Amino acid sequence: MSMFRSITIGQYLPGDSLLHRLDPRAKFIALLLLIVAIFLVNTYWGYLVLAVIIAIFLFTSGIPLAYFFRGLRPVYYIMLFTLLIHIFFTKGGSVLLRLGPATIDSYGIYLGFYMVLRIIFLVVSTSLLTLTTSPIALTDALEFFMKPLSYLGVPAHEIAMMMTIALRFIPTLMEESEKIMKAQMARGADFESGNIFSRAKNLVPLLVPLFVSSFRRADELAIAMEARCYRGGKGRTRLRELKAAPRDFLAVAAAGFIVAIIAGTGL
Repeated sequence: MSMFRSITIGQYLPGDSLLHRLDPRAKFIALLLLIVAIFLVNTYWGYLVLAVIIAIFLFTSGIPLAYFFRGLRPVYYIMLFTLLIHIFFTKGGSVLLRLGPATIDSYGIYLGFYMVLRIIFLVVSTSLLTLTTSPIALTDALEFFMKPLSYLGVPAHEIAMMMTIALRFIPTLMEESEKIMKAQMARGADFESGNIFSRAKNLVPLLVPLFVSSFRRADELAIAMEARCYRGGKGRTRLRELKAAPRDFLAVAAAGFIVAIIAGTGL
């Protein structure tokens, strides 16, 4: 499967799970608290607790686990690079291996694996939000949090709309990239051989059509919005108003409790 199809951030899978039914504002707050917890954790037990919590969320979402593992493929090289940087350049603890002037210390391996786990948790947690929340709900939640800025003249609705459209178009652009790459390979383009500089040069036949396609899609989207009389957020009503339920408050309270436990116990 192509790497482009492995992008899960920005995609939405309809469902009727508990996570799908949660208010998007509650999910935003819970995600932010979970990210805080991820960066606060610095022990084995802390990472084990977070792994169990995130696993519970994964099963609750009703989305196949293979989908989340597939979403980690695009960041494999980032995780490998992070791990190697810490292994060879982070010093501390006992020396496990000496390679000439370079040494591999126990603390470097320890910290490297911690950083990789953080990347995995961040990607999976962010994917959970977008996979269980529709683009319209994301827009409404972002606009709600940015509404105080509108009193300062900041176009909160327009900014929230642009952010959501950009997020939503990530998988669309990835799919378009895959189609263009296959078409160029059928015409003899080579994207895999050569050094890193020649590979970057060979990407020009991919990037130019992708930019052209992106501008064309943006123009079509603007025309479609104007045809539907879209004029921004002023005076605009919604088909579904956001209403918080008790389960939403419980979800935020549970996320806050996790952060408090991790911060208080030093996990």
